[in-house]
Amino acid sequence: MEINIASQRVWMITGASRGFGAKIVAAALAAGDAVVATARNPQSLAEEFGGHANLLAVALDVTDGQQAITAAQAAVDRFGRIDILVNNAGYGLLGAVEEASNEEVKHQFDTNVFGVLNVTRAVLPYMRARRAGHIINISSIGGYYAYAGWGVYGATKFAVEGLTEGLAQELAPLGIYATVVEPGFFRTDFLEGNSLVETKNRIGDYAATVGEMRSFASKVNGQQPGDPDKLATAFIKLGHTAKPPVRLPLGTDTISRIAEKHAYVNEELQQWKTVAASTDFSAA
Repeated sequence: MEINIASQRVWMITGASRGFGAKIVAAALAAGDAVVATARNPQSLAEEFGGHANLLAVALDVTDGQQAITAAQAAVDRFGRIDILVNNAGYGLLGAVEEASNEEVKHQFDTNVFGVLNVTRAVLPYMRARRAGHIINISSIGGYYAYAGWGVYGATKFAVEGLTEGLAQELAPLGIYATVVEPGFFRTDFLEGNSLVETKNRIGDYAATVGEMRSFASKVNGQQPGDPDKLATAFIKLGHTAKPPVRLPLGTDTISRIAEKHAYVNEELQQWKTVAASTDFSAA
């Protein structure tokens, strides 16, 4: 797909100081676009990208709705509009559902779900005024296919999937698009301490499931099949396409898991189809 660089895009990217966020910022700037990069500590962005003329670094804790409004206003004040919002900020919680405390679950949802809502609500008025724009929410293969040990994290990403599907339908008549991106395992710092939290509680009965997942996460770190630079390139193509998809899976591991889940769901549906169809009112 050829990218039409003649029309510069203005990106607003949350969680831009590391991981996917930093890669997308760098790729957008290299493509000649303007970027509003947000992070809790914007100084880290200045150190990473320097004083680039097309970059505005803004402080933003996505759990703070008022700060999201202020950041969106700063973006429009500087560049006149926001073409693309990338809701990237988030982190992982590794542990069994039963092991996760209310506090751990709440903080996970506050960041991964309510943070997306805060920033989206702050940006949409500007997009609606122009009848143009693109919301890109980063989910995960874990938002489409659940894994032991990632139940709470997956629940936040399943929520992002549903929010995005609903948004896509609501915004289509207004000329605004919404896409949920589902990366597989990419070689970033996601499995390290600054992007991953483990539940404080451990229950021995989950050693064969969640315990094995903890061991797997430790072993696979640094060996993931996905290339973050290629992911960033895919984001630039997505941001510059005229008709973006509602869903974009990234990585061959994601493609395989989606196919596997579809097959499993269809098989289970066929087994239970009689019961599933038995609950309608009988025809008069």
